[in-house]
Amino acid sequence: MSKKQTSAAPKKGFGEFIRKALVSLKRTPQVFSMLALLAAFLIYSLNLSSVSLTTAKINSANMGQCEFAAMLFSILAFVCFLRSFPKRQKVNKPMITLLFIMLVGLVFVDIVYLSRITQAITGENALVINTDTAYIAIANNAIVGHIVCIGICAVLLVTLPFYGKLIKKINTSIDVEGNGEMEVIDISGED
Repeated sequence: MSKKQTSAAPKKGFGEFIRKALVSLKRTPQVFSMLALLAAFLIYSLNLSSVSLTTAKINSANMGQCEFAAMLFSILAFVCFLRSFPKRQKVNKPMITLLFIMLVGLVFVDIVYLSRITQAITGENALVINTDTAYIAIANNAIVGHIVCIGICAVLLVTLPFYGKLIKKINTSIDVEGNGEMEVIDISGED
């Protein structure tokens, strides 16, 4: 007589990795907006030297304050984001409101900074961008990329209830062999 063995041991391999990733994604669908916020932070902070050189070269009104506010709001936006989505609890509405205020503040200071760059390269006594001042173009592109990533983050946060429901509909259950052969267990306690 051979007894049919059932195994509930997890499978290994790429398919199981994908399944576990989908289960994690179903629990935390806000990870997409966090990745966009992380990309915005990295774009800005990794190009901070070009931004600082541009601020020093152009030296226009409020450029230093905009640079400082952008870094401060970027860090605070992360704090607000992490506090907005506590583990296995409802969304913290005051923190998500603060997060949107931070995102609006980031876009505002970036637009002010871009306007100062535009004035400097197109106005009277316009700066010429050459190999010695290439950092101005790099800073300009970094600020534009920063604004785009922040916009993507905001759109993903606003649409989170919609795509979150779609992600939760993905079937991630495991079919265990022998589940169909299980008998009903009587737990009534009567002898």
